[in-house]
Amino acid sequence: MMEQAPHGVDPHIPNAARMYDYFLGGKNNFHADRELAELVLSVMPDAREGTRQNRELIGRIVRYLCEQGVTQFLDLGSGLPAQENVHEVARRHAPGAKVVYVDIDSVVAAHGRALLAAPGVAMVEADARRPEEILGHPQVRALLDFDRPVALLMMFFLHLVPDEDEPRAFVARYREALAPGSYLALSHVGSDVDSERIMRVAEFYKQANSPFCPRSGAEIAAFFGDFELVPPGLATGLDPQIGWPFVDPDEVPFMNEHVARMGYAGIGRKPGA
Repeated sequence: MMEQAPHGVDPHIPNAARMYDYFLGGKNNFHADRELAELVLSVMPDAREGTRQNRELIGRIVRYLCEQGVTQFLDLGSGLPAQENVHEVARRHAPGAKVVYVDIDSVVAAHGRALLAAPGVAMVEADARRPEEILGHPQVRALLDFDRPVALLMMFFLHLVPDEDEPRAFVARYREALAPGSYLALSHVGSDVDSERIMRVAEFYKQANSPFCPRSGAEIAAFFGDFELVPPGLATGLDPQIGWPFVDPDEVPFMNEHVARMGYAGIGRKPGA
């Protein structure tokens, strides 16, 4: 566990990225992160399993996108490095894949630069809520060609963005900047099921650096705009016969029933090309 905080980092304020790391069994977290994470687990013990399965889902989505011919990835709100990072999965299926990770957290960025260093990979410390800054960032522009398809990943990110930050508007700006044939993939905690427990977790997150903002399935679906959803569309994964193309039919369902009810995931493709 981290006990020495980097310069400029307050270890006494719980951090959503470091809590995510704790749920995954990582060591890049402080006492305050673990304490709040344990409060979340006291109300929602499935949070640890849900976080782990979301991480596995990222790998499946990246594999699927590589199989569609995508070799460029922009991972927004990427979080602390973990096992099976995006570029590691992508390069198993597309050896020349290029990946840019973006996170606003300085601890995430520092660890990312140290652990994700590789040709064709960049860790950018920036605010993903400001698309113009990201899309015009020198490191982003140096690696990604926006005249060609790009996979935009927003995994476990948007439910940490409140409505006052206008997530629908900035997601739309990212969609507009992508070439036809590009993809948007996202996962997001829903508010449709077990809303009482979800709201209790949201209260806990008021102590952290980021709020917790679950949304309804309809609200989450709106983030895709006019992108064509890969069948069966935005889904919870509750149905073991879901048949998503990025889930092997002989694999066990990637979410247990209770976890599946609480989270949405989907992939959308920009029409054309």
